[in-house]
Amino acid sequence: MTSPKTTFIIIGIDDNAQQELPEQARNAIAGGFVFSGGKRHHEIMRKYLPDNHLWIDITVPLDDVFRQYKAHSDIVVFASGDPLFFGFANTVRKRLPDAVISVIPTFNSLQTLAHRLLLPYHDMHVVSLTGRPWHEFDRALIEGQEKIGVLTDREHTPTSIAERMLEYGYDNYIIHTGEELGSSTETVRTQSIAEAQATCFRHPNCLILERTYVRPRPFGIPESEFELLDGRVNMITKAPIRLLSLAQLDLRSRRTLWDIGFCTGSVSIEAKLQFPHVKIAAFEQRPEGERLMKLNSMRFGTPGIITRIGNFLQAELDDLPAPDAVFIGGHGGQMDEIIRKVSKHLLSDGVIVFNSVSEQSRELFINAVKHHGLTLAATQHVTIDDHNPILIMKAQKRSSYE
Repeated sequence: MTSPKTTFIIIGIDDNAQQELPEQARNAIAGGFVFSGGKRHHEIMRKYLPDNHLWIDITVPLDDVFRQYKAHSDIVVFASGDPLFFGFANTVRKRLPDAVISVIPTFNSLQTLAHRLLLPYHDMHVVSLTGRPWHEFDRALIEGQEKIGVLTDREHTPTSIAERMLEYGYDNYIIHTGEELGSSTETVRTQSIAEAQATCFRHPNCLILERTYVRPRPFGIPESEFELLDGRVNMITKAPIRLLSLAQLDLRSRRTLWDIGFCTGSVSIEAKLQFPHVKIAAFEQRPEGERLMKLNSMRFGTPGIITRIGNFLQAELDDLPAPDAVFIGGHGGQMDEIIRKVSKHLLSDGVIVFNSVSEQSRELFINAVKHHGLTLAATQHVTIDDHNPILIMKAQKRSSYE
């Protein structure tokens, strides 16, 4: 016999102690017994609930919350704003795809803030940092989105967001913040990024960044603009070779790049500027690499590049997303060992690009690729000015079903 499906009515509320609920929500509350939401939601809604109600706190880990849900057939849930806007309704849909769900939304916090500012928001790019890493926020900055709406948490605060923006040179926005929106202590501010960095904000809050000017985003950064290793211009991948290498990596359709032997960080930084959706982990044996990557990332506005210093062959990699693109900028005579380690992590159809400057390095790459079951997919022969010819070589890990 098929068990009945759990029915959820998910009601969006704000932080106002005096809720103005639509009739549909009032009827759901009057007919309910099991209610759920965060502790803050319970404090706001307690006086509206039946005296004998059962409340299930939404706390992490959520596995325990959903175990409690299994004991009930009808549950009324309170969520902030629009439950389908980075909200709890999405979580219920993922965990209980057969559940019957009704949503009664109110304005989400970013809509409310835009209304307070009389700011049109149809063109706003939205990022959630609530329990999420910086990646999508960094991407929006690099892309130069005109308006960026940001959902915050206690770690990713307006202050820490402003600090990150200034660290990487993104002072080309003003910041609108809304604190405790909908409550009697609601506060809305408009500040420069520097002013926001020096301000302490009350939680909960959200913010909208509004661009004041377009920050330069170069395509093919000249070598002279990078901080170099001991001033050695030969220790950097030249701009034309860099761009051709990125073209071979086909990063528009990739998700994760590993840059092995990054030295100045030029390949990682160029990749992040042109393809900010890509997650990048960069490896360098020289200790000086850490300083160079930091300086150059700040100079060109590329936050979010993960940097690992030390011998790649000894590096722990399991905490990193598996790559579908790898650039080998240096091998130290250990090409076979590097390809072996990379091939274990490289996703199917992933590619490896290596720039060979000698017949010896060319043979090392070709032999290592064959030895570890990869396919040599392309070779480009390039000469720039009076420099020696360079071979841009690409190997691919074919799908197992091919």
